[in-house]
Amino acid sequence: MPTSITLHQLQYFLSAVQLGSLSAAAEAHYIAQPSLSEQIRRLESQLGVSLFIRTNRKLILTDAAKLLMPYAERTIRAAEEAAAAVDPIRTLSGGMVALGTFSSADHLLHTELIVRFRALYPKVNVRLVSQNSVQVADSVRDGELEAGLVALPVDDRGLDVGPVAWSMQAVFLSRDPSHTRAPTTMADLARAALILPEVRWGDMDPTRRQLLSRAQAAGVALRPVVEVESPAVALQLAERGVGDTVISLALARALGATTRLHWAQLDPPLHETFAFITRRDAALSPATGILIGLARQLLTELPDGASGAVAVPGL
Repeated sequence: MPTSITLHQLQYFLSAVQLGSLSAAAEAHYIAQPSLSEQIRRLESQLGVSLFIRTNRKLILTDAAKLLMPYAERTIRAAEEAAAAVDPIRTLSGGMVALGTFSSADHLLHTELIVRFRALYPKVNVRLVSQNSVQVADSVRDGELEAGLVALPVDDRGLDVGPVAWSMQAVFLSRDPSHTRAPTTMADLARAALILPEVRWGDMDPTRRQLLSRAQAAGVALRPVVEVESPAVALQLAERGVGDTVISLALARALGATTRLHWAQLDPPLHETFAFITRRDAALSPATGILIGLARQLLTELPDGASGAVAVPGL
C-alpha cells in the first residue's frame, strides 16, 4: 500500500497530464526533465501501476492515470486550502498571540506592550496571561502558552531559558522612617512585622526562594505576620501600618507606594532577574517572536531596572 506519495509527485503528474509532455511539465516547474521523470517513476512504483504510455510524440494516459486525476486534484486543492488557512498566522493578518508573564507585569508592562503590538498588527488578537512565574513555566512546558517572561530561578525541565533580559532591585518598604535609615539586613527582616506577597506559591516563588536562602545562610528565620497574594495588597497594608514588606522598587513606584512609604536597600542588595522562556527547541510563531521583541524593548525603558545579563549573588 502506498505510504510515501508526495505533493510534488502529484503536482508533476497533473502538470504532465495538462501540458501533454514531461519536458513541458519540467519547464513549468523549473526543474530538469530527468528529475521530474524520476519523480513520476517513483509515483508509479508507489502505486504499482503505469500512468503514461510514452511515445515520441505525446503522453498517453493509462486507465490508472485517468482514475488518479480527480484524487490528485482534490489532494492538491486540499493542501492549498490548508496553507491558506494558516496564512493569517504567517502574515500576521489574523489569529491570536499569547504570552505569559510574571504576576506583577500587568502593572509594569502589559498596557504599553498591547498598545504597541496592536498598532503594528491590528488584526492579531492578544492574550497576556499574568501568573506567578512557577505557573508560567508550567504553562509553557505543558504547551498551554508558547512563551513566557518569568522571574528566575524556575524549574527549567523541558524549557529553554533565555539570558537575563531584565533585572530590578527588591527593597524593604515601611511607613516608619526609622526602619529605613540604613540598608536592611536579614537580621532586620527576621525582626520585622513582615508582609509577604505570593502566598499561594510561598517559598517556591523565585523572590521568596532568594530570601529563604539568605535567611538560612544568615542563621535566621523569616516568619511573616501577614501573607497575601498580591504585591499591591502588601503595599497597601504597609501603608496602613500593618507591617513592612519587600517588593521591587520598580513595582512600588509604578503603584505610587514610594510617595507614601519609606524604603531602603537590602544588605546585600537583592535583584529579581527575568528571562523569556520557551519549550525546548520549539520554533516560535511570527507573532510571538515580535511580541517578545517588543517586550524586550519595553523592559529597557522601564525605570529602576537594568537590561541584559546581570550577575546576581546566590543564583
